[in-house]
Amino acid sequence: MRTKGQVEVDISEAFVRFEKEYMGRGPEETRTYVFDDMVLVRLRGVLTPAEKNLAKIDPSAHGRSLIKQVRIELLEKARPLLEEIIQDVTGQAVRSLHTDISTATGERVVLFTLDGRPDMGEPGTRDQG
Repeated sequence: MRTKGQVEVDISEAFVRFEKEYMGRGPEETRTYVFDDMVLVRLRGVLTPAEKNLAKIDPSAHGRSLIKQVRIELLEKARPLLEEIIQDVTGQAVRSLHTDISTATGERVVLFTLDGRPDMGEPGTRDQG
């Protein structure tokens, strides 16, 4: 059985692969946190240069709104793939997914709630199987 830290690393690595393959660009940094029946993935540096420029040069905030809208839509279309990734790593089905992206910082957060606690052991314990 994997430890909490191993589960978190596995999810982070899977998200980096997803971002590169599906979104076309990987994040600069990814961290995952597992709390009870929730998984929080924090991605930094996800905006493309074009998105950064659009967010900066549009004083009406319409550009920022468009970036958020497109990113949320892309993630929703990939939801089955993301749910499969989380279930494969945690052993639990995804109950819900929540996400937001900051066009000011280029940070995205994705929160998954699960049907139960992930399958993981405590650090320093061994599988007796």
